[in-house]
Amino acid sequence: MFRGKNHQESSKLIDKTVLYDPADAFDLVVKAAKAKFDETVELVLRLNLDTKKADQQLRGAISLPKGTGKTNRVLVVAKGEKAEEAKSAGADYVGDTDMVEKIEKENWFDFDVIVATPDMMPALGKIGKVLGPRGLMPNPKTGTVTTNVVGTINDIKKGMIEYKNDTFGNIHSVIGKVSFDYKKIIENVIYFVNTIAKMKPNSLKGNLIDKISLSSTMGPGIKLDINSFDI
Repeated sequence: MFRGKNHQESSKLIDKTVLYDPADAFDLVVKAAKAKFDETVELVLRLNLDTKKADQQLRGAISLPKGTGKTNRVLVVAKGEKAEEAKSAGADYVGDTDMVEKIEKENWFDFDVIVATPDMMPALGKIGKVLGPRGLMPNPKTGTVTTNVVGTINDIKKGMIEYKNDTFGNIHSVIGKVSFDYKKIIENVIYFVNTIAKMKPNSLKGNLIDKISLSSTMGPGIKLDINSFDI
């Protein structure tokens, strides 16, 4: 795979034979970030999952203690009292079947997350083929199908992120921005890793987390020392 000049230069800063503690790793992430924009910091967990087994699929949502550096635009699909609650809680867009029709007919996607009350899921299900591939379909496992719209909106605005393992058993997650104070990034990293570690399926033997790496959007991955975490 061809790598750009900046990526090649950044890679020279990193010793691929070393497992770094989170603070040293983030220091290298900052030094390796060469883009002209505030790059996102990403965490990748390689898990010892057998993804062919239904009980070894991990999916959910985590509210990072220091947020992600991005404020998500929230669409709430609800009626009546729950719609009014959503408006008061600061949802960016609120509606019911009118919003479903807007997405379907106008190809409208000026939002990042959809929160829906359970009664609205049949209507959203009709456009599941549109929402699913974009990762926008609300799901009870991620807390986006709920009657607690106020709490969910607040969590999303503060930095709630969804996670789901891929077919190789990896979980990729946004963890902050390069411009973050290192203490905020480390707190987010430790919280995310510790939370995922507690999700170990009962049928899994051995440790859940095999490898951890940290990187910026355009930068190389930096391997973290698992022993730096209390898992």
